[in-house]
This record gives sequence, C-alpha cells and structure tokens, in this order.
Amino acid sequence: MTAARAELAPGRWHFQHGPIDLVIGADGDARAIRAAVDAAWGRFGEVLPELVGELRQLRAPVSGERAPHATLAGRERLRGPVALRMWDACAPFARGTFVTPMAAVAGSVAEEIVAAFRRDGVRRAWVNNGGDIALHLAPGESLRVAVCADPREREAREIARNSLRVDAADRVRGIATSGWRGRSQSLGIADAVTVLAASAAQADVAATLVANAVDVEHPAIGRRPANEVRDDSDLGARPVTVEVGELPPSCVERALDAGVRRARAFVERGLLAQALLSLAGRSRIVTAMLEVHR
Repeated sequence: MTAARAELAPGRWHFQHGPIDLVIGADGDARAIRAAVDAAWGRFGEVLPELVGELRQLRAPVSGERAPHATLAGRERLRGPVALRMWDACAPFARGTFVTPMAAVAGSVAEEIVAAFRRDGVRRAWVNNGGDIALHLAPGESLRVAVCADPREREAREIARNSLRVDAADRVRGIATSGWRGRSQSLGIADAVTVLAASAAQADVAATLVANAVDVEHPAIGRRPANEVRDDSDLGARPVTVEVGELPPSCVERALDAGVRRARAFVERGLLAQALLSLAGRSRIVTAMLEVHR
C-alpha cells in the first residue's frame, strides 16, 4: 500500500495511508503553508511502517491489573517518536488501570503531522485523524470546533449546537472523541466522550478511559470478547460493547455518574481540561471549575 495525498479545497488536504486517514487544515502565509504541507507529507509516509514494526510492543499494557508497574521498562524497547509518544501519553493514566499505547495511536499520529505546521507564517493548523485532533495555534489565534454528542446526528444544526472555541491561551492542543459507536472498541456504553487536553495523544487516552467508565449493567447492553469482534484487538478477551438498547433513565444517570467521577479524577490530576460525556440524549460537561447537565 502507498500513501495518497489530495487537496480538498484551499487550505485543506487529505492524507491517507492504510488505516491512517487525516484531514488537515491551515491558515496563514501561503508560502509557509506550502512548506509545512510538503514537510508533513514527507514525514507522513514514514509513520505507518514505523508503527507496524513496533506493533507487538505497542499492544502490550503500560500497566495491568495484576502487575501495575510491570512494564515500566517497556518504553526502552520502543524506538520511533510516535511509539514513544503513545507510551508517554498513556503512562500517567496507568495507575492500576489496563491501558496499552494503542489508546493513544490516533492522537499521537496527528501530533506528529501537525508538528510540521509549527513554524513562522502559519497562524493556525489542525490535523484530524478520525476525530482525534492535534492543533497548532499561534499566539492570539483561536479555533471553533463542532462537537458531535451522538455519532448518529448527521444534520449540521445538531452538531453545531455543541461547538466550542479553543484559544491559544487555553493551552489546549488536543481534542479526542471515544465511545462504543466509534471506530475503536469500548468497554463502556457512552455514545460519545469528547476530551480537551494539552496534547492530542493525552486527549486520546483520556477520552478512551472516560468512555470506558461510562457504564452500567443492564440486559439491553450487548457485549462480546474484543478478540472475537476483531482478531487484532489489543484488549484480548475483555468484553467490549456491541449493542446498547433502550435504557431506563436511572441507568443512563448511573452510567454518566461513573464517567463523571473518572473525568473529575483526571481533571484534578491535570490530565484533561474538559470532557463532554453523552449517552441516550443526556450530556454532562466536566471541567476544573464546572459540571453542567444538559
């Protein structure tokens, strides 16, 4: 397989290589942007082969239920910058929690590519890797991002009502979304959990783990071993959500409460700036200062 590149519109590009599918946008001086796109493209073709070469190590837990500190030496076996970023993003979250570096793969790839745009003349840039977004914002710049609370919402007006603004001064440079309806497997039942964090890799891990925590037991929820759903899963035989039927309001609230507790814990440790948790038409927003019910 070979990498493919296309210009979608002025200031927007599509890079694709195997499972990596990026939409890139940038504003600023035309010459600086051209140089940034060329540099990003030059690096892009190297990323997938590097990750494939380290896939076995990247599927091993950073920590596990039985041995929470067992793989601290695992970082020493990694070589590529994206792989190392994946491990480093997961490590702060791994206190007695099962997580592999794959929880940060999409955000880490997005970060690797957006780095090419951090140069004079580029006012702002974003790399969207399937909903995991890395940002570059020069001082004084901002970006408005539409947040989809439910992947089934297709109309622009439904998505736009949850839009948010990120300012350069916020120190948020990563946005990620996870949930059982997305392309990744989830241990929880959240329709979507969107996280803002200091980096895309960190946001990716936080969104995954908060989405896992949005959970409750109910007969309407269907689960299957992860490796039966996808034989290359890094989750082994852990049960992942494959169906969520109609839930009573009390179950929805309990599941959201569980996710809020985990999000609050991450906020208190400085691991995320804000999280939007959504399930069955109900949403919560958790930040360092505020929790909002919708």
